[in-house]
Amino acid sequence: MGSRSNIDLAYIAGFLDGDGSLMLQIKKRADGKNKIRFMATLCFYQDTRHEKDLLWIQKVLRIGYLSKRNDGMSELRINGFATIREILKNLIPSIRFKKIQAKALFESCTILSKTKFNMLNRKQLTKLVDLILVIQNENYVTKKKRTRSELFQVLGLTP
Repeated sequence: MGSRSNIDLAYIAGFLDGDGSLMLQIKKRADGKNKIRFMATLCFYQDTRHEKDLLWIQKVLRIGYLSKRNDGMSELRINGFATIREILKNLIPSIRFKKIQAKALFESCTILSKTKFNMLNRKQLTKLVDLILVIQNENYVTKKKRTRSELFQVLGLTP
């Protein structure tokens, strides 16, 4: 993450608190042995007229991709377990409103950056389900909230 100032990191943490989201999802996958995968995402949102703030965050963090939505909003998305873990390690001390989600995503990314999906054991998968539920329940809006049993079924953890 280089030698960024604590002020920049505090600003980015505040931006994430107000206009950002932290997500851990289970996504369907068409290729590979596993038909599902975990995806961790940090996302920052801003009116497209002010997307320069998102470009600044992208420059400071040296990662992410910017896209313009049809509703006049722009978003900066960052994916990758190791990358998000490193970013959150630096932001968590300054995060105030989304600290629970940030800590849960950090813990998830710690597990997922150290172990390949097909090597995750039942205990790790169960922990990841619990962390998804923590993030999901703390988020303001979630299109479709999955239950614990639905997540277990998706991961093949049902008896």
